[in-house]
Amino acid sequence: MINIIIYTVVTLSVLGLLLALVLFLIARKFKVEEDPRIDQIEAIMPGANCGGCGFAGCRAFSENVVKATSLDGFFCPVGGNEVMKKVAATMGYAVEENVPKIAVVRCNGTCEARPKTSVYDGISSCKVIKTLYQGDTGCKYGCFGQGDCVEACVFNALKMNTETGLPEVNEDNCVACGACVKACPQGIIELRNKGMKNRRVYVACMNQDKGGVARKACANACIGCKKCEQVCPFDAIKVENFLSYIDYDKCRLCRKCVDVCPTGAILTDNFPLKKKLEINHAEVNPIGVNHAEVKSIAIKQESKKMEA
Repeated sequence: MINIIIYTVVTLSVLGLLLALVLFLIARKFKVEEDPRIDQIEAIMPGANCGGCGFAGCRAFSENVVKATSLDGFFCPVGGNEVMKKVAATMGYAVEENVPKIAVVRCNGTCEARPKTSVYDGISSCKVIKTLYQGDTGCKYGCFGQGDCVEACVFNALKMNTETGLPEVNEDNCVACGACVKACPQGIIELRNKGMKNRRVYVACMNQDKGGVARKACANACIGCKKCEQVCPFDAIKVENFLSYIDYDKCRLCRKCVDVCPTGAILTDNFPLKKKLEINHAEVNPIGVNHAEVKSIAIKQESKKMEA
């Protein structure tokens, strides 16, 4: 009995060694040499594996960079331009700097501005609501408020405001990876240029209904009146399908559109408060006020204050 056991163990051991030798020879024969630059580039990457670059993690990004003949179309939103400069140096390629971007919530349909028309009592998921109906307000284009974008963000850059029912972006944490953009079934989150001094002007509305219908659903809705389009000196605003959109590449942050918007649908970020000129109305004709005249009066009043 013992001899049988020993014979079995020896046989299996020899067989195992033979199979190991065969696998070793096969591995040597079909071995694929991996470019060492892949490891070098992966070491440069931030290791977030967020997918914001368009690939399944930093390793996949590195593999595709090595295969490419240039860095066109490659960008790591987490590491930004500094990381891409190091990648370019490793590969010996030239790289153009990308304008920093940030996530912007294009909906201002707060609980106060957008009253409920029904009560949703189901799974806390915007995607689920999207498959069931148009939401619990009169606006079928706005935020559903269930926080799918918050769950998708791995950088803790989003949170739901309990008072407004809308997501808010933490500018210090946002890396513009685009995870929240993909997670939002309503498409209300957009990656826009951070802007000079981190200042931005954008239309916080996605409603494409006619003015009256849109305003009835939400007091802050864009009504497509085109006042912003007409006043913009840089041709940065277009109104299509009853909805205004500001091209951030053309916008020069003059904020003229903000002043003329009748519903407050155009929002600004990080601008200082505008200083209002204190003008003696007795010196100004209340009917048909001339802006040049107002400016002249304001200068005269300022001069009087300085003399005093």
